[in-house]
Amino acid sequence: MGVKRIDHLSIEDYIEIEEGSQVKHEYEGGKVLAMTGGSINHGILCDNSYNELRSGLERNGIQCNAYGSEIRIHIEKVESIVYPDAMIICGNMEVSEKDTEAVINPLLIVEVLSKSTESYDRGEKFYKYRQLPSIHEYILINQDKPLVETFFKTEEGNWEIGNRFVGLDKDVELKCLNFQINMRKLYQNVVFKDYK
Repeated sequence: MGVKRIDHLSIEDYIEIEEGSQVKHEYEGGKVLAMTGGSINHGILCDNSYNELRSGLERNGIQCNAYGSEIRIHIEKVESIVYPDAMIICGNMEVSEKDTEAVINPLLIVEVLSKSTESYDRGEKFYKYRQLPSIHEYILINQDKPLVETFFKTEEGNWEIGNRFVGLDKDVELKCLNFQINMRKLYQNVVFKDYK
């Protein structure tokens, strides 16, 4: 989704706005960013990624939970509150002391790329996510062609480029949970305009 910046506010003011709003907002060090609507493909991929994460966890007997784009994350170290497109949390869901409607312990985060947010999702937003001690894997999904990229944290705490999965005949390997997601299922009902 795209973003539109509005006023400079405290986290408490942000939470008050968010509780009464029909539109989702993200928070970045005093700036509030209104989330604009996404494309049909973006919406489908958000739903499909959540469904495939949930199915994979169940299929493999992994005691973690998948969540969709309605739950926000508070990244205290960089004073940001963001909405991922999907995520996995293992163990108990931990919430922020400042924002009890925001979690602080995702293990894996998914973002669906769009033209307006791709550089942010690859750069600044990924930097923010890396400030969370719990995160171990970051997944980027392209909405214009069947392409998924993964990034993971090593045992030493360094981030590495994982794999680049191209084509509907591939399976995306989730390193931190040791299971795969089928690209054909992930991209089910997505219509590619210029991809052949």
